[in-house]
Amino acid sequence: MQAGEIDPQAQAAVDRQDRLPLPHSRRGVKLLRLLTRPTMWLRNRNPPPVGATVDRRIPGPAGELTARLYLPDADGPVPTVVFFHGGGFVFGSIETHDWLCRHLTRESGCGVLSVDYRLAPEHPFPAAVEDAYAAVEWAAANPEAVDGTGTVAVAGDSAGGTLAAVAALMAAERDGPEIAQQTLVYPAVGIEERQESVRENAGIVLGEDDMEWFNRCYYVNEIHRRNPYADPANACDLSGVAPTTVVTAGFDPLRDGGTAYAERLVGDGVPTRYRNYDDMVHGFMTFRDVDRAREAIGDVGGDLAGLLTEG
Repeated sequence: MQAGEIDPQAQAAVDRQDRLPLPHSRRGVKLLRLLTRPTMWLRNRNPPPVGATVDRRIPGPAGELTARLYLPDADGPVPTVVFFHGGGFVFGSIETHDWLCRHLTRESGCGVLSVDYRLAPEHPFPAAVEDAYAAVEWAAANPEAVDGTGTVAVAGDSAGGTLAAVAALMAAERDGPEIAQQTLVYPAVGIEERQESVRENAGIVLGEDDMEWFNRCYYVNEIHRRNPYADPANACDLSGVAPTTVVTAGFDPLRDGGTAYAERLVGDGVPTRYRNYDDMVHGFMTFRDVDRAREAIGDVGGDLAGLLTEG
């Protein structure tokens, strides 16, 4: 493969996605969510095996949240990774990320608690943040309910990566649960129009109009964009947050924001692993037919596997 090209398997996945442009209306959002359900039922047939899965409801600040616990095939309790799905804070669910969470469980040896949080535009910021942090607090306070050792990490992709980063920041600033590690997979942090990755890659999976529409749905008010609990890149000090793995993709408009955030973490003394997959696109770790997706899940799963010995 020539340098500077998208991996052919990833390109094929992108071409399939381009047939379904994102709707930029509330009616379109509701329709796409409905259409996604049968698609996910078909996609999630014959899933990668794990030790066990448990669907349950956990307490949230505005009512119960749906969650799915994935446990590895292991004896005894294991560390718990609280996972938040991507989808621009507007789309996504436990079902859209079932394949990824199963493989993450297999590769890490940890339990993965995947949480459905409230979505915009019906529930704008800070609803998703409140739900995410409540889920982390619950998992940390109830290790027996997740067959856990008491060691808790957070993880997420895209918008979910942002929520994981915010949960880690809130825990540090509020003297909350001890977060052992945060895994941020192409997180939506510190994104600016002038960034090279935005200029060069907008339109590959995510267009500038898509990103701006997601922002309008989630933030509603421009002042919220500067809130560190909306975008942790706005935080003045990150020194207290958990050790971090940051994943970016070379052909992702969010790449430079993730890179800059990793550099901020290093500058503030946070142990940080930075992994860039230069021939990949936004969302690639959920692509079932892309070999590099399995490779990347193995990489971040290996990072999380360290919790087994630390715990």
